[in-house]
Amino acid sequence: QVQLVEPGGGLVQPGGPLRLSCAASRSIVRIYVMGWYRQAPGKQRELVAAIRSGGITNAADSVKGRFTISRDIAKNTLYLQMNSLKPEDTAVYYCNGDLGARNYWGQGTQVTVSS
Repeated sequence: QVQLVEPGGGLVQPGGPLRLSCAASRSIVRIYVMGWYRQAPGKQRELVAAIRSGGITNAADSVKGRFTISRDIAKNTLYLQMNSLKPEDTAVYYCNGDLGARNYWGQGTQVTVSS
């Protein structure tokens, strides 16, 4: 019952910034946790960062200090601000909303970090 649309993604040079967004079809205020996952070619999907309804965040060690997850409740939108991007950050990034009983995924957006 929740649609997640990811209009972000794109090509960026190493060291550059990029912001991903995830727009939900309904209010996200009651979603227990929202997060960003990524999957690189030949790799398993991994959690990048997550934010709980109370605002508590966590991030993978590989991106901690470089990526920041945030929400705009008024816009029903989740963001991932990515700074100091590295080639190893190249992956398809997926927005996720966990309502406990159900789990919703965005369609995925390609992020390519290359010179």
